[in-house]
Amino acid sequence: MDEMNKRSVSNIIVAVILVIGVIGAALILTNGIVQIKASKTNIVVTGSAKQQITSDLIVWTGSFNAQSEKLQDAYSMLEDSRNKVSDYLISKGIGKDEFVFSSISTMINYVMNDYGNNTNKIDNYDLSQTVTISSSEIDKITEISRNATELLNVGVAFQSNQPQYFYTKLADLKVTMLAEATKDARKRAEMIAENAGNKLGDLKYADMGVMQITPLYSNEVDDYGINDTSSLEKEITAVVHCQFEISK
Repeated sequence: MDEMNKRSVSNIIVAVILVIGVIGAALILTNGIVQIKASKTNIVVTGSAKQQITSDLIVWTGSFNAQSEKLQDAYSMLEDSRNKVSDYLISKGIGKDEFVFSSISTMINYVMNDYGNNTNKIDNYDLSQTVTISSSEIDKITEISRNATELLNVGVAFQSNQPQYFYTKLADLKVTMLAEATKDARKRAEMIAENAGNKLGDLKYADMGVMQITPLYSNEVDDYGINDTSSLEKEITAVVHCQFEISK
């Protein structure tokens, strides 16, 4: 009889342990469900802001070269061309301290044989140099860039490159644009929450997207961002991804 009582007590203890385990598992499961539901009380939206800007800095570069069978003659010809370029720019109202000449690049061209291969015989020396202007006088430098090939008339083998246009206050503007994009994100989130019968809570997380600086009326977008320098008038677009709390 004592043996049977011992077995009964053991069975009761095992049953109690199993019940406790089941209750604990139920609590864990319930807690997990609550956490899953809680994670669904956030909303993620994308906000954006756009603004038109006008470039306030122009950077223009032109290049010229000289060729001769003798290196010294090529240097002399290039120096003469450089002086003519300098005189031309000064005549257009550009100060001597406003343009910069690069160092001279030297390329050796060799005579080709009948099979189109280079030989060891030097054909000529090709020396080249560039001139660069950085200025806030957009219209003046743009006009010079269009007309600089006039130097061909005085014997300068000159090539004018397309000007680049920049906006120097971009760093400050980005801060303002991101603030506007965040406001736009909040408005979108409020609309979604209200239509779902909820209330919008605090901002939990914000992720800044890339800036897109494009010519006006352009729909071009790039995952790494665009920084257009070909247009005087541009449009800047800022994007942010925001996560807000929502409640009933």
